Order: sequence, then C-alpha cells, then structure tokens
Amino acid sequence: MENVEDDLFGGQFDAPVRPARTSAGGDREKRAKKPRRDLLAGLNPPQREAVVHDGPALLVVAGAGSGKTRVLTRRIAHLVAERHVHPGSILAITFTNKAAAEMRSRVTELVGNRAKLMWVATFHSACVRILRAEIGRFGMKRSFSIYDDTDAKRLVQLVCTDLGLDPRKVPPRTVLNWISNNKNELVDHETAVSRAETPEDQKMAEVYGEYQRRLVAAEALDFDDLIMTTVHLLEAFDDVREQYRRRFRHVLVDEYQDTNHAQYALIRQLCSGQVEPATDSGEPQVGPSQLMVVGDSDQSIYAFRGATIRNILDFTTDFPGAETVVLEQNYRSTQNVLDAANAVITNNADRAAKRLWSDAGTGDPLVGYVADTEHDEAQFVADEIDRLHDAGTPYSEVAVFYRTNAQSRAFEEVLIRVGLPYKVVGGVRFYERKEIRDALAYLRAIGNPADTVAVRRILNVPKRGIGDRAVACVEALATREQITFTEALRRADEAPGLATRSAKQIAGFVALLDQHVDMVAADEPADTVLTSVLAESGYLAELQGSSDPQDQTRVENLLELVAVAQDFVAQAGVVTAADLAAVGTDPDAVAPVGAPADPAQGPGGAPAAGQVGAPAEETDEADELAAELADGAPEPDSSLGAFLERVALVADSDQIPDADEDGSGVVTLMTLHTAKGLEFETVFLTGLEDGVFPHQRTFGNKREVEEERRLAYVGLTRARKRLYLSRAAVRVAWGAPQHNPPSRFLDEIPAGLIDWRRTAAAQTSWRSTSATAAGWGTKRRESPTSGFGGGRSTVKEVPQLDAGDRVLHTYFGMGTVVSLGRLKGDPIAEVDFGSSGTKHLNLKLAPLEKL
Repeated sequence: MENVEDDLFGGQFDAPVRPARTSAGGDREKRAKKPRRDLLAGLNPPQREAVVHDGPALLVVAGAGSGKTRVLTRRIAHLVAERHVHPGSILAITFTNKAAAEMRSRVTELVGNRAKLMWVATFHSACVRILRAEIGRFGMKRSFSIYDDTDAKRLVQLVCTDLGLDPRKVPPRTVLNWISNNKNELVDHETAVSRAETPEDQKMAEVYGEYQRRLVAAEALDFDDLIMTTVHLLEAFDDVREQYRRRFRHVLVDEYQDTNHAQYALIRQLCSGQVEPATDSGEPQVGPSQLMVVGDSDQSIYAFRGATIRNILDFTTDFPGAETVVLEQNYRSTQNVLDAANAVITNNADRAAKRLWSDAGTGDPLVGYVADTEHDEAQFVADEIDRLHDAGTPYSEVAVFYRTNAQSRAFEEVLIRVGLPYKVVGGVRFYERKEIRDALAYLRAIGNPADTVAVRRILNVPKRGIGDRAVACVEALATREQITFTEALRRADEAPGLATRSAKQIAGFVALLDQHVDMVAADEPADTVLTSVLAESGYLAELQGSSDPQDQTRVENLLELVAVAQDFVAQAGVVTAADLAAVGTDPDAVAPVGAPADPAQGPGGAPAAGQVGAPAEETDEADELAAELADGAPEPDSSLGAFLERVALVADSDQIPDADEDGSGVVTLMTLHTAKGLEFETVFLTGLEDGVFPHQRTFGNKREVEEERRLAYVGLTRARKRLYLSRAAVRVAWGAPQHNPPSRFLDEIPAGLIDWRRTAAAQTSWRSTSATAAGWGTKRRESPTSGFGGGRSTVKEVPQLDAGDRVLHTYFGMGTVVSLGRLKGDPIAEVDFGSSGTKHLNLKLAPLEKL
C-alpha cells in the first residue's frame, strides 16, 4: 500500500512497531477480548455533562486549569466510540498547530487510528484546506501563495510608494493594521472605499484596493484573506456551504473567547440553520451540526488582534437553544493562587459568574516585593531563582512575566551577570531570519511565478548586478503591457532603457527559475528543489565563502531548513502498513489509494446524509478503517506546494524552550500575552505598577482596563505552586526616572494572601543601589554625597578590551569586539551585535561591560 499523508491539520504520528500476527481472524479475536476504556473515568460531574451532551449547541465555560483539553478530547472519543460518529464528520478547531497535534494524538490514544480521519485544524489551516479545493470558483488557482505578515507589509510598502504616499505620514504598518481590521470584520476593499469618510480613511481605502488587486495578480492570499475568502465562498455558493455542513456534523472550537468576527461568521456558516438537501439529490434533510465551543471570557486578552469578547458572551443568543456548562474546579494551582485571581477578576463587570476552586490545598502565600528600581527588581528575581534551583526547582519550571517586551532587558542583564540560563520567548524566530526568508522566497517564486513580492525579493540575491534602475525598467514594462512582473522579466529585452548587462543577468535569473519550475512539474520533492536552488543560485556558496562568522551561522540555519524539508518529505507518507497492522488490517488487502469511494459516503470520506451515526458493529472495524484510509485520506504529498503551505501555517506561539540534557532547562522570559495557555511551578509577575501594568494607554477606557485585568488574571493563574508579585518604586523610561504608584491589581488582592518580603517603606535612593549601578554594565565610583542631592559626579571606568572579547551593551545586548582604535584621543571599539548590526562605540561613554 502506498503511504497516506497525515496532513498538517493533525500533526505527524509515528508508525508503531508491527505486532506478530497469525491471521486477521486471530487479531479480531484479540481485539474482542481487549477491555473497553471508560471514557468518563476521572471526570468531574460538569466535565461529564459536557462530554455526553447531545444537542445543537453547547458553551463550555472553562476556567483556567479546569481540564478543558481533557473535555475536548474525551468528547471526540465519546462521539466516535460510544455514539458511533464517523471520524471524518468531526471538525475540531484550535488556535495553534501544536494544540491540534496534541489533540489528535490524545484522541488516537483513546479510540485508535480511526481518529486520523478527523479534521483537527487551526482556523487558517482549515480554511486553506477548503480553499485548495474550492477557490477555483473565484477564478484563482489552487496553487495560490500565502503571504505572511512580512510579505504583506512589503507589498503595502510597494503600493504606498507607487501611490506617492509619505511613509512618515502614512506608515505602512498602520495601513496594514487598518486593512487587517477591515478583513477581520469581513469588509472587502470595495465596501471600505464606500465607507471611507475622512481623508485619512480614503487614503487607507485606496491602498487597500490596490493592495488587493496586486494580491489577486500574484495569485496570493494574506492570512486575513484565508478566513474572509472562505466565508465569502460559503456565502456565495449554496452547494459548497451545504457540502461542508453535511460533512461536518460535529464542530468543536477551542479558545472561543479569542475569535474575531470573521472566525465567528465561519462557524455560523458551518453550524447555524437547517441543512437543505441538494436540489436534485433526493437526500433527506438533516438538522444543523452539533457545535461545542470551549472558552473563558475572563481570558479574552486579544482585542488588539481583533478578538471580540461578545462572541462568547452572546453565544446563547446567537445559537438559540444552546446550553451552558461551567467548569470551576482547577487542577493546576493552589487555593491561595486561585483566591488572588478570583479577587482580581471579580472587579470586571461584564463577565459570566465563575469562581475557581481547587482541592490541592491552600499552598504557600504569594510573595510580594517592592524594589527601588527595575534593576533591583531583576536582582531580586535572579536571587530567588538561584535559591529555588539550589533547593531542587528546575530552571524550566520558572517563568518571568512582564507586560511589554522592553521590560526584558533588565532581567537579561542580571541573568547574564549571575550566570543563570534563560531564553526570551518572542525573539527573532527561525522563519523570520533573513536567510530563511530568502530561501523561502526562492521556493515561492518557483511554486508561483506570479508571486511578485517573492520574485522581487530574490531578484538580486545573491547580487547579480540587477539594480534599482533595472527593476524600475522592468516594472515600467509590466505596467505598460499590463502583465505580471515575472512575465515582464521574461520580456526584459523589450524594457526601455534597460542596460544590456542587466538584461543578460535577468535572463540568467529567469533560466534559474525555469529550471526549478521544471523540477516541480516533474514531481521532484520539496527537499530536492530546495537543495538545488540554494546551490544553483549561488546563495549558499556566497555565504560559505564569507569570513563573517554571522554568515556561518546563516549557513547552519539554511542547513536546518533543508533538514526541515527532508523531514517533511519523509513524513509525507506516514500511514504505514504497521499502522494498519496495529488495528489488525492486512496491508496486502487494503484497497489502493484513489479507489472509488463507498457510495454511502459523502465528500472526502464522510458519511452521506442519513448515514451519520450508523452503528460501527455492522462492519468489521479493521476492514472499515482500511477502506476509510484508502478513500478518505489525501494522497501522499511531498511537493513544494505542500511544504510551503506547511511552513506558512507554522504557529508562532510554539516557541517555549525545551529542557536541557540534564533536565534543568532554562528560565523562560515572556510577555503576559505569550504566557496564555502555559503553566509553570513558579511564576514571577513583575512590573506591577500603574502605567506599566495596567498599561498607561488604557487609562480612562473602562473596556481596555478590563482587558488588562483579564491579562493579570491569565498571569496569576499560570502558577502551580509559587507566585511572586513585584514592582519597582522608580523605573527609568526615556532616560528619566518615573515614579509609578502600585498597580491597582495589587490593591485588589486580599492583603492576607501576600507575604511582603520588602515594602515601599524600605525604599532607598534609586541611584545609590548596587543593582542600579550594575544595571549600566559598568563599575562606578561614587562619593558619599552622590545621588539626587549633588556632590561629585560619578566616574566611569573604561573597560579593557581585546578583539574577540564578548561584551554586553545596555541597549544592543551581547556582542563581539571586532577591532579597537582611537578617535580624537578617545578609545573606540567596533562591536558586532548580531541582529542589531555593527556599532562603533566610544568606550568612555558607552554603557558597555566586558563578559
């Protein structure tokens, strides 16, 4: 049997070891003797109620740590094993690929390989799957490109430049956010133009229209388009909508409080109203799909991304007859932690009543600390982490949370100085690095030559002598002839004013693309295409020939990308004979891939209308699974297009560091928004000052302050055993000291829950503390009278450096000394700070420390 792809919607799975078999009948006898698993075991009464619910719509209000993932997976398993629902009729939507893979894995453990036929997907990946099959109705090719945020911003910049807009007055990022907000509200560019009233909105709408025109010309969709276009597709074509309504008889949505209007509309299209039979099909009418959404309005923290808390608050209104189950028992935290979280969140007015409780005991009191400055706060955190680790707490079980990314600097400086291992979650990610984006742009240009953004990015990378003037000449030809940029490259000899040398280089570039387009047409796998283009383009050779150590790192990153592609190709056919043998199916007897589908099945292997819920006992389970795998699953796909789709949909939140070989791992530093969905034994919630958290921009807006309070609730409920709350009496902002009052969220926590290690009464001069001085990365000599009151000024000692030394700069981070010299008598160092670039620093003035 050919291997069958387990696509990106369910994650990969490993083939189990094939058991010894005597006969198919013998295996069936073994299965018959296998005890049936109680899918309700270990669930509390509300969890059981959610799992067995049988009705059109159910809202599960799942408090933090209340076992919502267990409820989701047990419900799916219960549908398949107890209610005999066909797995292909189940659609489960999560917000990350990692969560989708985990859910599928857990369901597979409960009900076996039948679970592989479910759709477990993110909103975006589910929509991609639908669009690949149906977007031809809108006149687009199935091989459309997917533009991520960086691609979309680049295209907006090109549009703004061509429209003559001043980027200082009309920043591309602002325009892109405006476009994204409109798409999240399902407002297309024509409607946006008609609604524009102010001159600013009219400019934005003009950019939106041209931006969308160029996307269509490039056969591309941005991330917001994936959902908006799918909704428009379901709205415009009744037969498509009914096809997917009939297929997905059970829809489950996780983190429903984080959905925006477009995502809400997608669920409505799939689940609301009666499902009508096709005009001439004669199929019986079936009712709306059963919908279960899981979420918590107290954890709705993504309004800035377009999330609408009303979606969960109005669920029972939007879906008449919907029932609600509330999960309040927490399985993560001690009661002291929960009491603090409950006390804070109850100050929000517009919320469903819910109070978390735990039978894990009272636990340790929360620890409070008032530092003089942000550097003293960081020093306290580092000292506590060191003490806890000495007492047996792994670094991987410690997290430091802050409101904004800028706050990480003080913690990084101290952790580096004292030698504690850490990782900042949310730095430059693998797929955002220049060399990776360049390589992927090559692949996208090969897979979709109409992708203008990708083609223009790599036209002169590595340098081929195709400068801006040559690009302008080609662009003029494309505009004059109304053809794509790539088509204009093929006719470059017609471009007015193009130099002969540039025309020759462009011809070579086009030949390179054509060579690899032919490889794709010949079904060469993605890793082969990638390896070839890196070599044939000269990109890899240029980096390998460089003496810059950063370029060697870039080579390593490209080799890692090749490894990713190789792994993707290797996993393209992961439903193996061993998988089938594990459930007693004779691999030699399996119908070939692409065999005619069972007439009783609907689209994609789902049961036809009227067949939903047919008892599984009517057919042998193993034979049924074999037929389903043959008829319902996609064929193995190691193609370039499939690989690019996988890469485009990688979740950016799956960046949590793993444990080291010794199991201790590293301390995790992250913003509160990034922390959602995670848990740690010990949590430091820092910067609890009004103006920092809650953020000063939310002041005066009740709705935004309530979202900040929900963010505090999320942070508090990440802790399992220990929770630290800290603030700084003085924090330096824009080079000046800021005296911020305690966060109002601290005042909302009952005083009896917090053990204050240090209070404001112990505050000293913010300038005279050792941590503050060390925070500038230098040693200081101070007179007894130094401080706010005058006295002699401090004298900075110049660090003694040599080429190759590692240094730490207050703002640029860690770097390597490249060379040393003098300028007008002052010592000067050239330092390579990696992603921050190379800087020339006056050592008498720079806040620099030798490591």
